[in-house]
Order: sequence, then structure tokens, then C-alpha cells
Amino acid sequence: MLSQWTQLETQCKECRQCGLCETRHHVVFGMGNPEADLLFIGEGPGENEDLQGLPFVGRAGQLLDKMLTAVDLDRNRDLYITNIVKCRPPQNRDPKPEEQEACIGWLRNQVSLMRPKMIVCLGRIAAMKLMKPDIKITKEHGQIFKKGNTLMMATLHPAALLRNPSSKPAAFEDYLKLREFLDHGFPEE
Repeated sequence: MLSQWTQLETQCKECRQCGLCETRHHVVFGMGNPEADLLFIGEGPGENEDLQGLPFVGRAGQLLDKMLTAVDLDRNRDLYITNIVKCRPPQNRDPKPEEQEACIGWLRNQVSLMRPKMIVCLGRIAAMKLMKPDIKITKEHGQIFKKGNTLMMATLHPAALLRNPSSKPAAFEDYLKLREFLDHGFPEE
């Protein structure tokens, strides 16, 4: 484990541990406030993210920003956002298990340095990898789980909300819950 954020980012951006490095434009390490209480984790970068080197900057990211803004959260001030895998899977396919395993050490190091009070898994892939392999995201989103000293919650991925807009109100309840935690303290704080 690396003990300095900048050193971790530099080494991650040089990663060649799986085949995704062959087709990437940029390693998408993450963005935001690494001292925040909230850590948002998606599955992997899409095309826009790969081109810009930043997470959640496409249409799904725009929706995420709207939902964050609606509950007075700012991705640069109030949270850090990253992904399970740091390089774009071709055609935005789900990251393969071996790609997730090759990359998970970077994420574990990020979590270790941040020590967030809550991790929010954006979508099924992140929730299955980090929370529980049999999670049913459409039924269990918004529920709080505890792993070690960290609270975890899954919410629907913003890209899924773009495909199924009728799920937006239910997902927005998850963001209201986050706001409540920030305003009134995290459980067992």
C-alpha cells in the first residue's frame, strides 16, 4: 500500500496489469475531494471518461451532477468519485472479473487513504464487487450495509436511470438519505 495520494495516482496511471491498458486513452483515477466523508464508486470509465481522463463526465455524469446538486452536494467539495476499474472496457462492456481483480488494489489503496464514512456504489457491478455478490440493486438500493468501520449503500447507476427514467424518483431517495447523513451525522459516528 502506498501512503501518499499523489504517489498512488502516479503509479496507477502507469498501470499495465490487464489488457484494458492496450485500448485506453487515459487511466481514470478519480476526482473530487480525497478527504471527503463520501466515496462514490462506479464500475468503469465510458468513452467520454476515457477521452477526458475524468470519471462520470458523459450523459450519466451530467445526470449524477444534477442529482447531487439537488441535495446540495458537489463532486469537487463533498465527495470523491472513482471506479472499480480505471480503464475503459471496450464498447463499455461490463469489466471482466479478472480485470476487476487486476485493478482492485488501486481502489483498496484509495479507500485506505481516504477512510470515508460512507461508500456509495453506483450500479450493480460496483455493488456486487464491494458489497455482496448477490445484491439485487433494484430492490436493495438505498439500504445501508456496514463492512468494517465503513457504511455502504448501493444506488442505481446514472446510465441505468437514463435508460429507465421511471426509476429516477426511487434513486433520488438515496441521494436524500445521503444528505440526511451529512446534515445529522452518520450512524455510530
